[in-house]
Amino acid sequence: SCDPSHGAIEEFTDVKHEAEFSLETNFMEEESGDYNVDKRESKSLRAFSEDPFKQHMDKELEEKDVEKMSTLPKTSSQIKWPRLGQLTFSSTLEKHTNLKPDKEFDVKQLYLHKPLESTWPKVNKQFLPSTSKASDPSFTPLQRELFCIMNTYKDLFYPERNALTNGEEIRHAYCLHALNHVLKANAQVLSNNAKRRDQKPGTDSDDYRDQGLTRPKVLMIVPFRECALRIVHVFISLLEVNDKRKIDVSNKKRFKGEFGSDPEEKPPNLKRPEDYEAVFAGNIDDHFRIGIAILQKSMRLYAPFYSSDIIIASPLGMRTIIGTEGEKKRDFDFLSSIEMLIIDQADIYLMQNWEHVLHLMKHINLLPLDSHGVDFSRVRMLNLNNWSKYYRQTLLFSALQDPQINSIFNKHCFNYMGQVAVRNVPLSGSISRVVVQLPHVFRRIEAENLTSVIDTRFQFFIDKVLPEYRDAIMSHTLIYVPSYFDYVRLRNYFKKEELNFAHICEYTKKAGICRARRFFLKGDKQFLLLTERFHFYKRYTIKGIRNLIFYELPTYSHFYSEICNMMKATDNGVDATWTCTVLYSKYDAQKLAAVVGIDRTAQMLQSKKNVHLFVTGEN
Repeated sequence: SCDPSHGAIEEFTDVKHEAEFSLETNFMEEESGDYNVDKRESKSLRAFSEDPFKQHMDKELEEKDVEKMSTLPKTSSQIKWPRLGQLTFSSTLEKHTNLKPDKEFDVKQLYLHKPLESTWPKVNKQFLPSTSKASDPSFTPLQRELFCIMNTYKDLFYPERNALTNGEEIRHAYCLHALNHVLKANAQVLSNNAKRRDQKPGTDSDDYRDQGLTRPKVLMIVPFRECALRIVHVFISLLEVNDKRKIDVSNKKRFKGEFGSDPEEKPPNLKRPEDYEAVFAGNIDDHFRIGIAILQKSMRLYAPFYSSDIIIASPLGMRTIIGTEGEKKRDFDFLSSIEMLIIDQADIYLMQNWEHVLHLMKHINLLPLDSHGVDFSRVRMLNLNNWSKYYRQTLLFSALQDPQINSIFNKHCFNYMGQVAVRNVPLSGSISRVVVQLPHVFRRIEAENLTSVIDTRFQFFIDKVLPEYRDAIMSHTLIYVPSYFDYVRLRNYFKKEELNFAHICEYTKKAGICRARRFFLKGDKQFLLLTERFHFYKRYTIKGIRNLIFYELPTYSHFYSEICNMMKATDNGVDATWTCTVLYSKYDAQKLAAVVGIDRTAQMLQSKKNVHLFVTGEN
């Protein structure tokens, strides 16, 4: 069972259902009509071979292709799509460059496995306007373009996911794609089981290479248990043809208990922004992992990983099973043959622990250390050649562009089909949503390179910025610090210099938070150091701010306007001589554009002047 006090999740093995969900011992049900390849072959072998799943998994790369991919840089091209906007397509194997959005497509052309063709329109109806045309194949314009890319098995980075507006329709689209992939892969195995059973002894069986070295095919990374709960609900509704034919889901009660939330646990009615409520809905525990096996008309939750098709986990849930070098109990063989990696809400991992994501990326698609009872005559050559990383599709969804998220896409994704990244530039920044009258002074720091920027910023702050604020007249100064390490460094410096300050971070106890806020409001403490993660997880309004320093630009651009607008809660906004200072460097281009817009950013990064002033709130 799952006991948080142990700090680790006990693995749960559902022994009872092992045989029922085994891919080795089951065969395609004749009467089910489920993608029976024999029937399809006689009807239309051509249609089957045009299936994007089949084309992608059956593609035989050559040594020279793999060599190209590991040595040559990718070539990129730009395309504009109606709904997604500006796309960058990059690939090493040049021939994969045709990418056009399907203006109209029919569900039947999507090669959806049964029952998805009939269940998807019903499940997705909630996102469609009631006036939806009959010709429209039950996708929203956004879903249609996203699914178009997903279904070509190219990698995708979409940095405009928003928990309030499009998060759920995106979740539905990737769930459809993941389930479609698993159903096809398993149907192929079961169909080949039947063929092998019926074949004459001594016939060559090299045609039946239809699986990886381990069974898990899809890995879905999400931040909270609530997200896993929603995904499983989408899967169940996509597998249920109608209300009469409920699918059999094992361990459903346990799943509901561990992943659901108690409505009575909701905190008291604190007024939080809508986006906060949307992100932190339901059970927000961030330490979990669960294996799921899907066979024909049933689903097995809590399947042992080596008997699972899909694994849903948080980065921390993955980190605690992968372990580190030297640890006795660690396991990552089950990641060896992942064919689809879906990372949703990537921006939240910047607020959790980004190291866990990098750690996962280093352990995915490696050759297993153990054979785990695999039948090597059924393993695809691509897996035996240790080329599975070149076939893995990665789908990355985030609320923002960020260098660390970009680097996952650029350095850890090797899909031979190439990659598509949505790259729209923000025309107006979040500064336009600042309602208080405030001069914003942006000060550029000159750093030699990315590694030196941390020290340069610190030195610039204590030499050039802090002296201007030490005077008692500059009381009520809030210093907003995105990085916890910078926060610790500043806190230590302030202590050493015996400055009159309070500090709040994500680890501060409730009493400490109340004390710091009270002292700051009354002016007993001149400075308040505040971490971005504290703001992300709590969203308290800090009262009493008269002077504001952004030690670095915020990760989420809307935090900029949110923090500035907190000044409204000060002195009733009368007779205010407020100030705001922001430090930035040329390495902050994306964050800067999200705050001031793309045109100002270009000017601020190229200008010889290193101080720029904007004033908000002037009617």
